[in-house]
Amino acid sequence: PAVKHKKHLFVEKPLGFSRDDANEMANAIEDAGLIFQTGYFMRGQPVHQFLKAEVEKGHFGTITSVRHSNCHSGSLGGWFDTDWRWMADPTIAGTGAFGDLGTHSLDILLWMFGEVERVTADIKVITHRYDNCDETGDALLRFKNGITASLTAGWVSVADPIKMIISGTQGHAVVHGETLYYQSSHVEGADGGAYHDLPDMQPHAFDLFLAALAGENVTLVGAREAAYRNTVMQAMYEANTARNWQTIQ
Repeated sequence: PAVKHKKHLFVEKPLGFSRDDANEMANAIEDAGLIFQTGYFMRGQPVHQFLKAEVEKGHFGTITSVRHSNCHSGSLGGWFDTDWRWMADPTIAGTGAFGDLGTHSLDILLWMFGEVERVTADIKVITHRYDNCDETGDALLRFKNGITASLTAGWVSVADPIKMIISGTQGHAVVHGETLYYQSSHVEGADGGAYHDLPDMQPHAFDLFLAALAGENVTLVGAREAAYRNTVMQAMYEANTARNWQTIQ
């Protein structure tokens, strides 16, 4: 109905329950020529802005491995017992913990490294507090550019201090909490210690949407981009079920 009535859209992640409905929605949104934004807010964080720029400048050399993690203790703390119970019901939320938090990590990885060739995953229920809703998972992604990345996401972590690691033949970065430790011969001051010369925090995804409505020239996460994240995430869940690698079409 929103597309039919030409309403511009801000949609929280993910765009749809599956690759098919997400792509169907993306087709309709693009055909209608609407302003569209997805709620992927991690792109605006200074450390992610900086690392994406360093990757594009080639300051890591040949990238050999990447890791991104997005975990909390929601299942352990009973966060979804009452008011937020729907979040732990995949029939309503569309996914469990791995998809809930993993989609943010997936967005960062795809944003930085491009399209994926194939994926595999191991997704598990740990506490059974929310019946058979998955609570944690790990995935491997083989990108079309040859980079292999790992992704960890879930609700059963007591702590999650190491948010991202990028290793390359000419550089190395570790994000520990809010601090970036960076080493690259291409960058002055990047000697492996804490590195603080980062860009400013960018506006939240919703603020960017409002800016676009006001006619400002801002970069949004479009419907096709959002649908691709559904495609890759569904392939991870399918790989977990089949215990194999899934090729991204």
